[in-house]
Amino acid sequence: MSAPIPSLPKRLLDAIVSPGRMATAVAENPRWLGAMLVCAGLLALSIAVLPWDLFAEMQRRVLLESGRPAPEIPENMRTALRIGSIVGGGVAFLILSFVGAAISTFIYAFVLGDEGTYRQYLAVGVHAAIIPTLVSLLLAPLRIAAGDPQLTVNLATFMPFLADGYLLGVLRALDFSQIWSAVVVAHGIHAIDRRRSVASAARIQLSILFVIALIAGWFLARQG
Repeated sequence: MSAPIPSLPKRLLDAIVSPGRMATAVAENPRWLGAMLVCAGLLALSIAVLPWDLFAEMQRRVLLESGRPAPEIPENMRTALRIGSIVGGGVAFLILSFVGAAISTFIYAFVLGDEGTYRQYLAVGVHAAIIPTLVSLLLAPLRIAAGDPQLTVNLATFMPFLADGYLLGVLRALDFSQIWSAVVVAHGIHAIDRRRSVASAARIQLSILFVIALIAGWFLARQG
């Protein structure tokens, strides 16, 4: 008989401080809904606490840099856009969680032959997501102080000497919280199928993250 699964707060805390313990519990009993809702809520909250003026100023700069006028947004539209961004952030997380689990299932279960199910990969992924979503909320004061709603702690943070361009964009896309989360997911993949080592899973997860950064770097470089 399997051991009782730890409570949701305990599992989320373990994802941060003891990923192997969380991974073992979640792989054996893949509950995912609670963790998914908590992470979606944290992400929506991290958007809600930012002043609208930060987003408005960012959008104004983008329009001006592209040579387009930056019209004043009416108050009622500002409210609708703000609510939409908060709700949209949470909904986007839900969608990406399901898509990410499908990608993991395809790679590990179908291509590599691991003995894992979609539900297991989904549960591992949403528990690991507590790291970037919590960090996003904790960064809110820094984003307000810096006037940058997109501020993250990434590899580019430690390379201020690099000029704007594609390489800097790639490094900006390599967020440390996402790297940490990818390693936590690797523990979960190992727990799902013990034949897959943590190191092997981590290499795959970090490779996926790097490919995404290569694509995101192009868009970030265009933003300057």
